[in-house]
Amino acid sequence: MKDPSPVTVSPPTRAALSFTAALRRHGLEPLRRAPLSTLQVNLGRLCNQACEHCHVDAGPKRTEIMSRTIMDRIVRWCGDNGISDVDITGGAPEMNPGFRGFVDRLLDTGAAVGVRCNLTILLESGYEDLADWYARRHIHLTCSLPCYSRENVDGQRGKGVFDRSIEALKRLNAAGYGKDPALVLDLVYNPGGAFLPPPQAALEQEYKRELAGRFGIVFNRLLALANLPINRFERFLRNNRQLESYQDMLIDAFNPETVSALMCRHMVSVDWLGNVYDCDFNQMLDMPLVEEGRRAKLWELARQDFENRSIAVNRHCFGCTAGAGSSCGGSLS
Repeated sequence: MKDPSPVTVSPPTRAALSFTAALRRHGLEPLRRAPLSTLQVNLGRLCNQACEHCHVDAGPKRTEIMSRTIMDRIVRWCGDNGISDVDITGGAPEMNPGFRGFVDRLLDTGAAVGVRCNLTILLESGYEDLADWYARRHIHLTCSLPCYSRENVDGQRGKGVFDRSIEALKRLNAAGYGKDPALVLDLVYNPGGAFLPPPQAALEQEYKRELAGRFGIVFNRLLALANLPINRFERFLRNNRQLESYQDMLIDAFNPETVSALMCRHMVSVDWLGNVYDCDFNQMLDMPLVEEGRRAKLWELARQDFENRSIAVNRHCFGCTAGAGSSCGGSLS
């Protein structure tokens, strides 16, 4: 698949202006980037699952996969620019044939590496050694488990996913994750419908009690993420005639206290072709950073070029600022 460059830059939409207006109503300036601290890299949209809340539209039939050439350019850029944290995502990033070499080369630059894992990949043929492989490298794992209930997980992610996820968590615990302070295992909660996550701290205690009591599983933190009305979840809402009411709920729940911690202020997202975006959601909505009328490639910019740059916003941004807020690191306030 070819890189669809150049990109046409359209005037700000009414929805974009409405988010900026929400900031101004609370005495806040339009969003601009702070110093870059984390590079998030999407290795492609191939996945062994096809979850109904997935904003990436990932699945077993997707063909978008980052090449070794792009990976090498990213590794070189990280080393040249002193990047200390790299967050790897997908799809199931492990399904990219170059995944393991990419991780090892990033570690050689001195960067700390985190991976967003769907858990069930650890049980697929050819991936059974992943838990130990991750542990030997002290990879920070952020793993999807949208509920501690079999009914809710299977309803959201497919029949049998809950039991397979529990087995994968047991393997991670056996490798030391959640027990050894150097092996961090965080879990991710996503609502199963058109509502915001409950308070993160209280939900974390419920998860820990249920998973430890029923399965002997331990983990470090729970990250509560809101579902944004993008791609597959947007279609789910539209099919259930909930899209407009959900979007209105996000707007009504706007919380100005979340704005300073928004991930788009300190993280840059890179797609499988090396194009750069303010965040993963902008990537999925095809809202790239633009240089001289075309999509900016990561290696065309230096780290300092991102600082104080304006951030592209639209209506989906209300999803990150609703209630306690939502980001790749969980609640914001």
